[in-house]
Amino acid sequence: MLSKLLLKIKSLFALSPFGPRPGSPDEFRQCVGDTLLFDFDSDELNNESIQTLTRQLEWFKTYPKFDILVEGHCDDRGTREYNLALGQRRALKVRQYLINHGFKAEIEYVSYGKERPCMVGENEQAWRINRRAVVIIR
Repeated sequence: MLSKLLLKIKSLFALSPFGPRPGSPDEFRQCVGDTLLFDFDSDELNNESIQTLTRQLEWFKTYPKFDILVEGHCDDRGTREYNLALGQRRALKVRQYLINHGFKAEIEYVSYGKERPCMVGENEQAWRINRRAVVIIR
């Protein structure tokens, strides 16, 4: 009975000794990539981000059932208001790229500015990681 429950829990979280379940949010995050990094004070997509978006579009062609949310984030430099606006421009840039390249499902977006850092620190490594957009599948 306990082993059946554990198997059910593992299947819910797409855990597998062979990697994430195909078509799962875990596969999207781990194998395709959900994060796009930006240069300081920029909303322009760089080559690495375009490569990630291209992989995402291919994945969505195979698994079209998902809607997405694009989160825009910034590092902690600048005012709250400025970073909320920059995060929104980043999220909108990703959204528009996906739409322009054939993504058909619904795309919502939100800016968190500097309010949700994924790495805390006053150094270039933390700032670089926090200047991002994240594509969340639903």
